[in-house]
Amino acid sequence: MIPVTLTQLWLPILLSAMCVFAASSLIHMVVKWHASDYNALPNEEEVRAAVRKGAPAPGQYVLPHCADMKDMGKPEMAQKYKDGPVGFLVITPSGPPAMGAFLAKWFAFTVLVAIVAAYLTSRTLAPGTHYLQVFRVAGAVSFVAYGFGAIPNAIWMGKPWGSALKDLADALIYGLLSAGVFGWLWPR
Repeated sequence: MIPVTLTQLWLPILLSAMCVFAASSLIHMVVKWHASDYNALPNEEEVRAAVRKGAPAPGQYVLPHCADMKDMGKPEMAQKYKDGPVGFLVITPSGPPAMGAFLAKWFAFTVLVAIVAAYLTSRTLAPGTHYLQVFRVAGAVSFVAYGFGAIPNAIWMGKPWGSALKDLADALIYGLLSAGVFGWLWPR
């Protein structure tokens, strides 16, 4: 069997990344089904003032903070958890969101997923493989890459399961688009 090379797959890599980028733009800017995933705090201004007063550097924080897992059994730590709030907080640099940079990073990620899908599909299937077989492999790889990160975020970080399921639905759409492109443009 003569293997398919990644250089033979440059067009499906770029086209699948562009299709996913376009679909995600439609999902977030037109359909907006993720708009309800983010809630406002009822006392947002007070919370913002308290966080600003603490001046935390950009990073990821947890409430309550427990430096060592052995401390989880201490009564004062148990009380903090009981009293609440319990949560995770991500602080980014102040200022308007840098949408251009975010979109560039997202597109780079879509290209990376397409490269991984191309690599695994090319190691699995030969030139001339039927469309549906290519569709299955490239689609499965793409779906897993785009979606499965939502599951640990729901398990460990408290992301609502409804939101994680929407992320998986997005991933299914992205996986199907990627699968279609790879199946269509697979070397004959």
